[in-house]
Amino acid sequence: MSDPSTTPGNATQQKIDTSVPHSARIWNYWLGGKDNYPVDEQAGDAYTAVFPGIVTIARSSRAFLRRNITHLVTEAGIRQFLDIGTGLPTADNTHEVAQRIAPETRIVYVDNDPMVLAHARALLYSTPEGATAYIDADVLDPDAVLAAASETLDFDKPIALILSNILGHIPDYDRARSVVSRLVGALPSGSYLSVNDGSRGVDPEFERAQDAYNESGAAPYVLRTVDRITAFFDGLELVEPGVVPVTLWRPEAGAEAPRPIGEHGGLARKP
Repeated sequence: MSDPSTTPGNATQQKIDTSVPHSARIWNYWLGGKDNYPVDEQAGDAYTAVFPGIVTIARSSRAFLRRNITHLVTEAGIRQFLDIGTGLPTADNTHEVAQRIAPETRIVYVDNDPMVLAHARALLYSTPEGATAYIDADVLDPDAVLAAASETLDFDKPIALILSNILGHIPDYDRARSVVSRLVGALPSGSYLSVNDGSRGVDPEFERAQDAYNESGAAPYVLRTVDRITAFFDGLELVEPGVVPVTLWRPEAGAEAPRPIGEHGGLARKP
């Protein structure tokens, strides 16, 4: 295994607040991880008491990402990934999925959460042939993200940009669109954008649970309509079957018949 590397930032100096639930730690809890605190478990349990299906959404989101990465490496020939808002390390992280297939793949993770940074070393190890780096940066500052990522990734070659359950953390839709546009604009032709986020219009119970969570004082996560999620791909060539519930995006052969859930995602190529 090669040595990990990270771009230092001031988030590592920040105190981790264990008195307030945090979405990344709650998500980790729903995925079966151990990197969380009692306050996160309590918030997660309160959420599942209202909407037990959130565990299915969390795990289906992870499975969607795994299938996306597998397609990108095996079918599209992608060997570079920029994964923004990756969250806490769990099973089948981007570099693990990609480098199992193509060990030479290079991955840059981006987050600015102090607890995520504290676990960076568990996340960063790469195959000797490839590279895995971590950037302490905020998605709301895409220029800083791109500048730091260019130290590991070659922006003259195709890159897959992964935005998994991160855009819902940008409440202002126009700003979220602007961030995506800036990031995609910096990528060369032949690159890809992968987006998945919680959606409105499928599961009213999910929407009620998320609205209640947003009113609790925790950092809000905005559910958006399918049309608004689809618009993040404007100007790109959507890969079939387009923007659909993540369970319906190229399900694995032989798997139990999937059903739609309130989490939509898609993958698109930059011409």
